[in-house]
Amino acid sequence: MLDDRAAAVLRHDEAGYLSAVDPSARQLTAAGRAEFANLSALPLRSWEYRLTEVRRSGDRAAADAELRYRLDGFDASPATAGRRLELAERDGRWYITADRPGPGAAQPLWQQGDIEVVRGTHSLVLGAGQQQARLRKIAADADRAVPAVSAAWGGAWPGRVVVLVPGSLDAMGRLLGAPAEQYRGVAAVTTGLAAAPGEAGGPAPADRVTVNPEAYEALGDHGRRFVLTHETAHVATRAHTSAATPLWLSEGFADWAAYRGTGRDARETAPELRRAVLGGDLPGALPADGDFRFGGGERALGRAYEGGLLACELIAARWGEDRLRAFYRAVGAAESRDGAVDSAFGEVLGTSRDRFTADWREYLVERLGR
Repeated sequence: MLDDRAAAVLRHDEAGYLSAVDPSARQLTAAGRAEFANLSALPLRSWEYRLTEVRRSGDRAAADAELRYRLDGFDASPATAGRRLELAERDGRWYITADRPGPGAAQPLWQQGDIEVVRGTHSLVLGAGQQQARLRKIAADADRAVPAVSAAWGGAWPGRVVVLVPGSLDAMGRLLGAPAEQYRGVAAVTTGLAAAPGEAGGPAPADRVTVNPEAYEALGDHGRRFVLTHETAHVATRAHTSAATPLWLSEGFADWAAYRGTGRDARETAPELRRAVLGGDLPGALPADGDFRFGGGERALGRAYEGGLLACELIAARWGEDRLRAFYRAVGAAESRDGAVDSAFGEVLGTSRDRFTADWREYLVERLGR
């Protein structure tokens, strides 16, 4: 039944798609019709369900399934979404009586209202509850971000980005399967699975950049472009980002890519860290992953991001941009997190963590202490 439903999605067969729904479930049928209209607007290359568990009791059953789909021209690997289905058997045939996100899973955009689709030169922007004009502006920002990221990363990525724009902050929380308050003030985030240690460099996962429509709209032109370039850098580097990659490197590289070529001085790009340096509070070590958690205060979070940015800036300035890219890839390709950064410091940069940290601290004073 699920295979037939998936095939109906790909051949744009509404009747076939709805035939899986219990005829007596009128509300679910209406929701399914609206959902199908949204799916028909998407450039789907594949759509399939993979059952993970079925619990049957007579003519009733509950099933957990993994929905896997790809957007044509954008996804090298499938995006996934957990679904929990309630089923009923009538006259030897199974029907869906309820279809909702699985435990801990998110509500997909196509279930959040009518979808608008905007195709850019390098981007696909999907919005729910959004006007076309606004989505076109976001597509323009994304189209500027992609070449900037390609220049920073070296071009070794597909050079396309998918941007999701929900209708509100609350809708963003549902789309990401997390409390909406967690994203208040956050203009955009990138979602996607990092590679396991030792498995970096394979097919790029199906990353999505999700825009917070409230925080993004409050930014100026530079801020919006910076945000989308930063997030697009995460998309570009995802295939070489693994559990071995520390946040100071992944977030620092994304900031470096976003500021690269803008002519902005370190006093502009690292105001919180500059305040600390001028106040005699020079950090003693590169930012730890825990320093990037929200809840520790905006200034502390700013110092963490800025510390990562200036570490990447130092590598690019002293060893060259090619070495920075090679360093990033080497860390992500490590078999485990233990020693990944230390090995890359030695093999790629010919230095040690302690020596680099000392150089980084001197660099902070040089760039910010005036």
